[in-house]
Amino acid sequence: MNLDRNNRDKKFEQILLDSIDEAFSTLEESAKTSIYFYMEKKLLIAKQEIPYRVDDFSGALERIFGLGASHLEILIMEKLHAKVTCSYKWTGPNWLVPDLTFQKYVELARLCNLDTEKTRELEVWIDAEEKQEQYV
Repeated sequence: MNLDRNNRDKKFEQILLDSIDEAFSTLEESAKTSIYFYMEKKLLIAKQEIPYRVDDFSGALERIFGLGASHLEILIMEKLHAKVTCSYKWTGPNWLVPDLTFQKYVELARLCNLDTEKTRELEVWIDAEEKQEQYV
């Protein structure tokens, strides 16, 4: 991995953590502190590990907030979207909404951050038996 890509990786990690902080800041400061404390002490997810453990982080939010976790994930995605200049083009039919989870969105933002010069296309094929995704 070259130095420039490594710097962009580190920059994205900080952008993601800043986005999470901003989303948590919509709660009271004591709630934000409690969330990080609970994640680190009970769920063994340190704040600095979140960019590497997005699935675990999402699961922790669900464990803490139940159905309310999706609201926080959407807020984090909004904050992240505002920080990462990225353009994705949906190539599927307009009536079909892609199954874009929080984890997939973070990964797409990470890829976009690594390759800031290109527009990526997201293609999703729906089969009666199986769903496949391909990132172009």
